[in-house]
Amino acid sequence: MHIKRFDRAYSRRHFLSELAQGVLRTGVLLPLWPTLAAKGSAEGVYPDELLSLTAYTQGAIQEGDTINADNVESVRELLDPIQYLQVSEMGRELNVVAPTQDLYRLSPWEYIEATLRHQGRARFADDGNVVTTEGKPWIGGNPFPDPRSASEVFAGATLSWGRHDVSFYAVKEYDLDPDGIVSYEYQSCWVEMNATGRIVIEPKPYMKGHEDTLRFQSVFFLTPSDSRGTSYLNIWPYDQNRYPELYGYLPAFKRVRRFPTNQRFEPMIPGSTIYLSDAWAAGDPFLTWGNYRFVKRGPMLAAINSGWHAKDDNWQGTVHGGQQGKTFWDTSVELIPEVLVVEAEPTGYPRAPVGKKRVAFDARTLLPVSMVSYDRQGKIYRSFDGAFSLYDNGEQRVMDGAHPYWSWTRVHAHDVQTNRVTRLEQVEEVVGGYRSEANNPDAYDRFLTKGALRRMGN
Repeated sequence: MHIKRFDRAYSRRHFLSELAQGVLRTGVLLPLWPTLAAKGSAEGVYPDELLSLTAYTQGAIQEGDTINADNVESVRELLDPIQYLQVSEMGRELNVVAPTQDLYRLSPWEYIEATLRHQGRARFADDGNVVTTEGKPWIGGNPFPDPRSASEVFAGATLSWGRHDVSFYAVKEYDLDPDGIVSYEYQSCWVEMNATGRIVIEPKPYMKGHEDTLRFQSVFFLTPSDSRGTSYLNIWPYDQNRYPELYGYLPAFKRVRRFPTNQRFEPMIPGSTIYLSDAWAAGDPFLTWGNYRFVKRGPMLAAINSGWHAKDDNWQGTVHGGQQGKTFWDTSVELIPEVLVVEAEPTGYPRAPVGKKRVAFDARTLLPVSMVSYDRQGKIYRSFDGAFSLYDNGEQRVMDGAHPYWSWTRVHAHDVQTNRVTRLEQVEEVVGGYRSEANNPDAYDRFLTKGALRRMGN
């Protein structure tokens, strides 16, 4: 009889022991980040039971199987509570694929290279902001790839959302009512440009004249006709103790107006369950949230590299589940050997409807893969559940300069207290000829100023 030295219980004990001691050393058999930096994969870091769902479940669910209400109990601990509810009670299904080992398929190539190049050069300043060892704004990549605190994890996620200097997402949105009926459909564009920490577009690492700004971000709606022209612009100070400036153009008023900070916890358009605060699970300055702490470590199922629908001419996904068969995207998930679940509270927002959120980060890349928020009474409230992919399936690819494009593909946002669901998908093109792309420096003048806000509105 073969006796396994590192069985399922060993990994569980390891994670629980370190969590109880307040120790964070990612990896099990070897330190995670030094191994990733040396090999480009987590080879040798985790025992076999964390590298395959077949091994983890002892064959109860295997790669190639579908997780549904009949077998979800076997992997309940690998899902967040809202995902479990969706599968067990609402007909959601998850297709299981083999785990991704190559680090360069899990984030943009340039972002990983900048993280490697700049490792060890970040620290927290006295005011809590991330700076270089010389005291300047961060210079690009993840500042804390081998984190020692929950604050370090969230800081990295906030400083670069899409992990590109510039991201332009062509988006289709579907908002479903409690009966699973699509009650609103929108086409929009979401634009992000980092002013600091730039690693691809010139000038690097800081945008001239905006060294005190973290990012510019806008969203503008193209359809339906009664929402066309609605647009918003966020201007983020680099100082994470300060709130972003939020401007909006509403066609009914035909002018740009400034919105209050607490507008971050309200839907931007009718029917949606998406807040600005939800973006990348880190939609607010990280120092306006607090009481960061690790609440869980261990494996998790997530859609991190199989979400690109290359077979569709416009990258559009297919759906299933819910009362009308339209509530959930078809999603392929894989076993992540280690996630870090961080809890945070909105200390800078006394009127926020959210009391706390728990965000799961892939320990290898510190990408936020799942967020569950709770209301002020501690009841489960909402989720933000993303899917990601390298846009390269071996036969087709979308290029981002010299390397394949990496980005999010689909999102579910589910308010379980009202049972409303918003589905987002990144598509190749929306009406008006706007196309998804990365690192186009023209985005600033076209989409990220108050003048651009007026033009987009008109």
